[in-house]
Amino acid sequence: MSTTQRPPRAEGQWAIDGRTPLNANEQFKATDDGLRVRERIETIYSREGFDSIAADDLHGRMRWWGLYTQRKQGIDGGRTASLGPDELSDRYFMMRVRLDGGAVSTEQLRVLAGISRDFARDTADISDRQNIQYHWIEIESVPEIWRRLEACGMQTVEACGDTPRVILGSPVAGIAADEIIDPTPVINEIVERFIGDDSLSNLPRKFKSAITGHPSLDVVHEINDISLVGVVHPDLGPGYDLWVGGGLSVAPRLAERLGAFVREDQAAEVWHGVIRLFRDYGYRRLRAKARLKFLLAQWGPEKFRQILETEYLGYPLADGPAPAPSTLPADHVGVHRQSDGRAYVGLAPIVGRVSGSILDALADAAEAAGSHRIRFTPHQKVLVLDVETDRVDTLLAATEALGLTAHPSPFRRATMACTGIEYCKLAFVETKNAARTTVLELEQRLSDVTLAAPISLHVNGCPNSCARIQVADIGLKGQLMKSADGADEFAFQVHLGGGLAQVGRSEAGLGRTVRGLKVTSADLPDYVERVTRSFVAGRLGEETFAEWAHRADEEELR
Repeated sequence: MSTTQRPPRAEGQWAIDGRTPLNANEQFKATDDGLRVRERIETIYSREGFDSIAADDLHGRMRWWGLYTQRKQGIDGGRTASLGPDELSDRYFMMRVRLDGGAVSTEQLRVLAGISRDFARDTADISDRQNIQYHWIEIESVPEIWRRLEACGMQTVEACGDTPRVILGSPVAGIAADEIIDPTPVINEIVERFIGDDSLSNLPRKFKSAITGHPSLDVVHEINDISLVGVVHPDLGPGYDLWVGGGLSVAPRLAERLGAFVREDQAAEVWHGVIRLFRDYGYRRLRAKARLKFLLAQWGPEKFRQILETEYLGYPLADGPAPAPSTLPADHVGVHRQSDGRAYVGLAPIVGRVSGSILDALADAAEAAGSHRIRFTPHQKVLVLDVETDRVDTLLAATEALGLTAHPSPFRRATMACTGIEYCKLAFVETKNAARTTVLELEQRLSDVTLAAPISLHVNGCPNSCARIQVADIGLKGQLMKSADGADEFAFQVHLGGGLAQVGRSEAGLGRTVRGLKVTSADLPDYVERVTRSFVAGRLGEETFAEWAHRADEEELR
C-alpha cells in the first residue's frame, strides 16, 4: 500500500492557491466584475427589455446592484428545489435600497415612497438589514429609480451579491442620552471610501457588517462577519470591541471576540483589513463554506488577529474590554428621551411590512411633529427622531392610524418574518401573512397572559435564516416535509430557546431543535399559544423563555 500522502485539496484561497476559479460561480465573477453590469442595464437591458438580459447577469451580476428576479407567481413550494432559476423567476425584480445605518431624512423617505407607488405596486418591506425592499420592479424602470435615489443620496450598489453588504448601525446613533460612542462617522467613512470599490467587489461570499455605540447592543453583533461594538477602554477611552465570524443559515455560528480594542480613528482601516483578509484567505472552492465563519472556525481568533495585524494593518491593536451585558431593549420601541431633551419614538409595523403610501404618510406625521429624520432598525422597526416633546401624542395618534404603533403587544413587537414564498425563489412556505395572522390571533388569545419580556417569534420560508430563526425564542424554518401518508407537506421545523445578548440574557445562544415536531401555517397560532402557556405554567421563578426551553422535556415543548 502506498504511503504517499495526498496533498491537501485547494480551497480556492487567493493568498494560498492563486486566483484560478474552482467552480462556475467563481468563473462568472472572474469573467466580468458585477459592478460593471450597471452600464448594460442602462444602455441595453432597460431599452431592449427583459429578454435581452444575459443569463449570468440576470441570475448573478445584477445582484451587485441590489436586483434579484422575484419568484414567478403560482409556483408552489414543492417545486422550489426542483426547478431551475429560469423556471422559478418572474419577469420582475426585487430591489434592495442600501441604507447604511438605516438613516434617511423625511425628504428621502418621500422619494422611497414615490418609487414604491410609481414602480413597485406600492410594495415596501423593512428588512432586518435596515434596507427597504421593493417588488414588481421592471427592468425598464431601473435607470429612473437609480436617478431618483442618487439625486437625494441613496443607492443600491452592493445591496446584494458577493460584496460588502449594507452596514448595520445603531438606530439611535448620535442622539441617545446613554450612547457610548457615535458610530456615524465610521459608517460614513467606510461607505465613502470602500463601497463600490472594485478591489472589494469579488469576495468569496457576502460580507455583513454591524457597528454600534449603544449599550443596548442593538445591531445583532453576534451574527455578522464583522462587528464593532462600543466599549470604554480604561486608558484609551471610548472605542470599539472587535468581533468576527458570525453567521446563521444552515450552519449557524456565533461571532467571536478577538479581544482587540479599536480606536475610532482606526475603525475604518480595521474594517478594511478584515474584509481584505476575507477576500484573500476565504474559501472559494465550495460556495456552502465560503463565509468568513468557516475560516475563523479553522484558524481560531488568535491566529485571525495575528494575520490581521501583521499582514493587513501593520500594527498591533490594544487589548480591550468586552461589552457590558445589555440592560435595555435593542429594538428601541416606545418613546425615549434624546440627549438634547427632545424625544425619539420607536414604532412597530407587523413583520416589517409597510408600503409607499404608509411611508409617505409617515413623513407627513414626522414633519408635523418637528422631525426630519427617520431610522430603520435591524428588528424590522422604524424610529422617528427629534420629536418635540409637546408633539409626541400627536405623532403617536397619526402613526397608530398607519398601523405603526409605539405601544405594540408583546407578539407584534417581537415577531419577524422573511419575504417567503410570495416573492422569494428559495422559499417553501408563505411567511409574512402567516406571521401577521398569528400576531393578530395571539393578541386576542393571550390577552390574559402577562410576560416579563416578549417572546420572540421568527418565521422563515427556507433554511437560509434571513429571519434569524436560530436566535429567536421560537424560530420556525419552512421546509418541505412528508405527511403520515407520504405526501408532500409544507410546514415549519421548530427551534426553541435561541437569542442574542439582550436584557436578561448575558450572552447569545442558538435554539434547540424539537425533534419530529412540525407545525403548519394553519396550526401556527395554536402552537405558539400552547408553548407560551406551557412556559408560563412551567417556568421556575424569573426563568426566561430560553432558559425554560433548554431545560424543559420535549413533551412540554410540543
